[in-house]
Amino acid sequence: MTTDTTTSVREIHVDEITAKISELCESATHFLPDDVVGGLERARDSEKSDLGKQVLIEILENIDIAKNEMVPLCQDTGTAVVFVELGQDVHIVGGSLADAINRGVAKGYTDSYLRASIVDHPFSSRVNTKDNTPAVTHIDVTPGNALKLKLLPKGGGCENMSRFAVFLPSAGKEPIVEMVLKTIEESGGNPCPPLVVGVGVGGSSEYAMYLAKKGVVRSVGNPSDDPETAEFERELLEKVNALGVGPQAVGGLNTALAVNIETYPAHITALPVAVNLQCHSARLKEATL
Repeated sequence: MTTDTTTSVREIHVDEITAKISELCESATHFLPDDVVGGLERARDSEKSDLGKQVLIEILENIDIAKNEMVPLCQDTGTAVVFVELGQDVHIVGGSLADAINRGVAKGYTDSYLRASIVDHPFSSRVNTKDNTPAVTHIDVTPGNALKLKLLPKGGGCENMSRFAVFLPSAGKEPIVEMVLKTIEESGGNPCPPLVVGVGVGGSSEYAMYLAKKGVVRSVGNPSDDPETAEFERELLEKVNALGVGPQAVGGLNTALAVNIETYPAHITALPVAVNLQCHSARLKEATL
């Protein structure tokens, strides 16, 4: 239950967070967002390769089957990545926010019979945790008294194609273009194109990777607010699709639905760049408490 106090501070009980995360696990793995469906439909209509068009038709049929029969969009129900925007005037009561999120993931994945893909001791015994926990959680503190949750079930095939590099600060855009194109060309069909390509530029090593992950959760067809970055996104998308990798790497015009670039100021000595790929099943659901 959410309680308004006499001040601007709101109390949100952990049980409400757990319940909402559980709901998001089910909906994210079964229903593709409208922006992604729209992007896939436009790709189908524009694809010149007969085989590529057929792949896109079958992808869209799969989306309908998942929705109508309540089955997961993909057998790989992924790592549960949770983006939290925590209003600074929110008071979490009844326990730990991290524990509440993990309980929600455990409940959502077990109740919905989703594949548990997370293993403990990853460099040795690799024992399955049985409920897809722990989640990978990113928390941003924001103004206000709302709690916003985004849940991204991130499949292994596309996540495994992630790349990071640091270039000389004078290099400009050229190595970014080369890195993105090389990543996608070498990845082939592993990330299940057509893709949403997240590119993080700036910050530090770990922050550039976070920016790239933020890029893949931005809506398809929603360019950067910065005009220069938006133009670079258009340029990169054109070059990515000119590679001819195509849907599921069978060849064609539609290797990516979007290239989303997120930037952050960087140190004078470095140009950090990260690439994160999202498969055509770009699953994401969000809620505000």
